[in-house]
Amino acid sequence: MSSVSLTAKAIRSSLLAVAATSVASVSVFSASAIAAEEQAQKVERIAVTGSRIKRTDMETASPVSVIDASAILSSGATSIDDVLQKMTSSGGAMTNAAVNNGSGGNASMNLRGLGSNRTLILVNGRRMIASGTGAASTVDLNTIPVSMIQRVEVLKDGASAVYGTDAIAGVVNVILKRDFDGLELNTQTGISGQGDADETSIDFTLGNTFDKGNVVINAQYTKRGEASQADRGFSECPIAEKGAAGAKTTYCAGSSYSEGGHVWGDNGADLSGLGGEYHEFTDADRFNYSKDSFLSTPMERLNLSFAGTYDLTDSTMFFSEAMYSKRWSDQQMAPQPIWNKGPWVYQPKAAGGWMTDDLLPWVANGEGVSYGRRMVESGTRQSSQTVDTIRIVLGLEGEFDNGWTWDASYNKGKNDSVDTLANLHNLGSINDAVLEGTFDPFLQESWQADNIAPYIYTELNSGGSELDIIAATLSGGIVDLPAGELGFAAGYENRKESAHYTPDSLTAQGLANDPRVEGTAGEFSVDELYAELAIPLLADLPMAQQVDMSAAVRYFNYSTFGEDTTWKLGLTWRLYDDLMVRGGRSTAFRAPTVSELFGGKSPSFNQVVHPATTQTQAEVTVGGNQLLTPEEADITTIGLVYSPSYVEGLSFTVDYFDIGITNTITAVDSNYVANQCLGADGSLINTGTALCQSSNISLDNTGRIKFDNGLQNIGATNTSGYDINVAYVFDALDLSWKAGLDSSILSSYEEFDPDGKAVDYRGYITGGVGAYAKFKSNFNITATGDDWSATYEARYIDGMDSFACKADTTKCYAPTVSSIVYHDLSGSYDVTNTVRMSAGVNNIFDEEPPYFTGNNDSNTDPYTYDVLGRYFFVRANVKF
Repeated sequence: MSSVSLTAKAIRSSLLAVAATSVASVSVFSASAIAAEEQAQKVERIAVTGSRIKRTDMETASPVSVIDASAILSSGATSIDDVLQKMTSSGGAMTNAAVNNGSGGNASMNLRGLGSNRTLILVNGRRMIASGTGAASTVDLNTIPVSMIQRVEVLKDGASAVYGTDAIAGVVNVILKRDFDGLELNTQTGISGQGDADETSIDFTLGNTFDKGNVVINAQYTKRGEASQADRGFSECPIAEKGAAGAKTTYCAGSSYSEGGHVWGDNGADLSGLGGEYHEFTDADRFNYSKDSFLSTPMERLNLSFAGTYDLTDSTMFFSEAMYSKRWSDQQMAPQPIWNKGPWVYQPKAAGGWMTDDLLPWVANGEGVSYGRRMVESGTRQSSQTVDTIRIVLGLEGEFDNGWTWDASYNKGKNDSVDTLANLHNLGSINDAVLEGTFDPFLQESWQADNIAPYIYTELNSGGSELDIIAATLSGGIVDLPAGELGFAAGYENRKESAHYTPDSLTAQGLANDPRVEGTAGEFSVDELYAELAIPLLADLPMAQQVDMSAAVRYFNYSTFGEDTTWKLGLTWRLYDDLMVRGGRSTAFRAPTVSELFGGKSPSFNQVVHPATTQTQAEVTVGGNQLLTPEEADITTIGLVYSPSYVEGLSFTVDYFDIGITNTITAVDSNYVANQCLGADGSLINTGTALCQSSNISLDNTGRIKFDNGLQNIGATNTSGYDINVAYVFDALDLSWKAGLDSSILSSYEEFDPDGKAVDYRGYITGGVGAYAKFKSNFNITATGDDWSATYEARYIDGMDSFACKADTTKCYAPTVSSIVYHDLSGSYDVTNTVRMSAGVNNIFDEEPPYFTGNNDSNTDPYTYDVLGRYFFVRANVKF
């Protein structure tokens, strides 16, 4: 067989293999496969994510999934996170529109559930600026316009030797349109089956190719409406559990910081002021905070993009990229809960004091009183963010006479954000007024109208980050060996990152109701050198049609912690036309970010389930640590690609992965800390362990658990599993068909605490770090006629156990969640040669997200499950 036809065969097999992992339509490979078939005599070298060496075969030693623009459009996605988060290889906590409390409007990707900070995001093979609110350390996917995407390549393997820090779980490389001619217009609108969460997107792309180059411009505007937790049966009130172990029941509960005030006297009084008159507190007095919270958060987004090339000479080209995004996003939570940080002494008028006598039947004169209140009179807490992100890349690329290629570029990114939180209360000033005798906290009128107005304020915070990269690469073939050409790539990169966060002045001074929040400011720089080889070992031998080895090494020197190296080895062994085995072994690292190093201490309120308290949230102090050192990882992948020649269009891939991270930068799960360090009676336990010594855990006067949980280099994280993919392209019934099945099996996922104790997350769903299902699978099939196409997709998530119930399932009403399947249907029709209409329904059967004990928000896990229910969309596409 000729080398040219072997190459074409390899490309066809590779494209089929990566197509199987596409989360939507497998049309990802159709155009390229046809091109490989028809142009086998002039195969072009291409760069594949995970390597800087251009080659003719897309199939490398590392598994790569490819999602093309048509797959994204068929899903109805207006943001790339809508597609990436549905991949079976994703997991853990991924911020999205359904995360109302703490998302800041950001959207993120989390491969292997290892954290979004361990998934490297690239745009056109180069780093994207960390973006979002505050001193951002991850990429906000809202900054990448869907309408400008040509394809997305997802490398599910470590790649620090090739790309540097963060590429532990894998790499998402978003390839934008670069060569585009004509004008394309899209408009799309969608709405849920409940008539909320409406979304509209309008975009246009204009491109022109001329003698010396090409110019492409794109603009996209997206507006997303809100949905309320009050408008869904599963989330209309916060569910709590009561009863003896093994006989738990649920009820519509809420916060003990209730409307009208909640009083805890030192002598045991437990009172509620709901309705304006004090009485013994019962569960009926709890405040339903769900009714005021968003189920899906609103947002407006403007994306502007530009790409251009110009041939300076026959062998040198100037290129430029520019992206700008502006995001306006909002979240809404229940009115603020406030509490006094120390007991107030009750001094009723009847005893010669100045306070109301309303507590006298239960509270004695001079008795210390703890107080909490839900500030309904002031209105809901309104969070809003305005975020500006810009990225500019300028560079040159060219080719020498010997065929070697080179490029040099400057990458500048800048992100600025302002976020506000309205209807907060200055409890420091309120406490001063109580001590001065000018504000009676037990009198209902004190908290209303003009009496409380002077104490209401809006928190204003600002933040930002900057990225500067100077990079150069040289690649080509060194020498022809008996089995093929020895390829290489080498390069240099200088990167500087800085970030800052300035909290509101009241918050920074600790004068507000919540604990003090510190600012963040810092920077670091790094110099890196890297080299890569593609080594052909064997060719045209029995059971060794082509055997290639790849090797890469990177040296880095950080201003914050010093120097080190990382490396990678890979092997592809094509036994014969149909079958190839592949494997890789590598080390990887993740350097601590600016916010991890220099982040100020701040409070976080995390869900806990603990017998010592009826409160469901703990006050956790989080923050950075300047003594942090890089995470280190050892990564192994082994797989095979099988494309049977006796079934044209069929391809199988199976890949095993094993990732072991040491020196992990993390904070321990809040439920785990609370239950390891605090006994059922509220006493301290396990005080000799490093975990509990560093936590400083306590139970405050209102029954709230408080502890420190800052970032540390603690323990390790180990995970392993399998990705299994099938793709089939065929003709039947006078139609063209494409089908794909993408599945992931999680064999293990363990984190180790500071004392070396393993915490197993496999098969568990948590209240703070998402879900780790043992098995996930996506199936899709597309039928295409002359002027129409239709796609059906099914997404399966295996059942899981609640992490909060791990120690004793009898203490939980819902210690498990059942498996769930989502069904989507979409189609398109070519009205004319220039107009295409599309429509679709996601979650056809209106599956509700499951309730589980220890849930995150909305009585479920919005990181993992669809909370909106059935959703309709329609789109019009016009091309000229």
